[in-house]
Amino acid sequence: MRAMVIDRYGKVPMRLAEMPTPEIGEYEVLAEIHAASINPVDFKIRDGKVKLLLKYKMPLILGNDFSGVVAKVGAKVTRFKVGDEIYARPRKSKIGTFAEYIAIHEEDIALKPKNLSFEEAASIPLVGLTTYQALADIMQLQKGQKILIQAGAGGVGTFAIQLAKIMGAFVATTASEAGANLVKSLGADEIINYRTEKFEEKLKNYDAVIDTLGGEILEKSFGVVKSGGKIVSVSGLPNARFGREYGSGFFKTLLFSALTHKLTALEKKHHVQYSFLFMKPSGEQLRIIANYIEAGKIKPIIDRVYPFEHAQEALEYAETGRAKGKIIVKIR
Repeated sequence: MRAMVIDRYGKVPMRLAEMPTPEIGEYEVLAEIHAASINPVDFKIRDGKVKLLLKYKMPLILGNDFSGVVAKVGAKVTRFKVGDEIYARPRKSKIGTFAEYIAIHEEDIALKPKNLSFEEAASIPLVGLTTYQALADIMQLQKGQKILIQAGAGGVGTFAIQLAKIMGAFVATTASEAGANLVKSLGADEIINYRTEKFEEKLKNYDAVIDTLGGEILEKSFGVVKSGGKIVSVSGLPNARFGREYGSGFFKTLLFSALTHKLTALEKKHHVQYSFLFMKPSGEQLRIIANYIEAGKIKPIIDRVYPFEHAQEALEYAETGRAKGKIIVKIR
């Protein structure tokens, strides 16, 4: 099969290569990939920024979510059959959606929303699961609560605004003038122009923040949340709580504690719960999301679609941070 691979970590371009078609286990399906989406985790993996947590062999096929068709099923697969149209986020140990095929566990798959094209469906799994797990699982966001969603015109932001509105929250978001109309159309109640306004001065006593930027923006977000509130980051540093859950032994726990000393201090100072989200694949949650989409409550937001051979160009565009919504690679 054809696949886009890297041969080493670092800011190296992907190359188109011939790779073996994956073998499937008894609980896996072989998916014929029709489209995949670009996500920030793709260039973080490429750059080696997750090597402490995830180990990959080279050459490595990048890509973390997709839509496609079931081409083959394992002996004990019961939920899907050949020909089913599906979408999914594979497990972190089995990434590789910038390819013509992937082997994936049936628990991680859901039927593609009937009202979406393959390109539209491919835009959903990673940002959809990230947002759902942040809002529903960690924050347990309630009707009437106030949430700040950083970078509302981005991939996670566009989905998070829509899901937060479904849950009945008041939504503030940051965006440029170019993204303001988009986030307003998705339901944002208050829009902060990050080029001319300081969100930390305009917003106070919020129940929650979704951080997609990390760094100084994440640190300033602590001043927005009221005592007892919650901050979930997908771009900041893992904290000691994360290290205890995912680290292998005392060393990683100690390392995470040292790296996140400032975040731990801010958490205590503001009496806020800070969580780093290490999103997990879930076919069950993708089925919930598909129901929202088929009911017209959530719509995919796509910036650009690139042909498979131009996947490297798509990755480079994603790194500019200028995309409004998702960037898609059309495989077939």
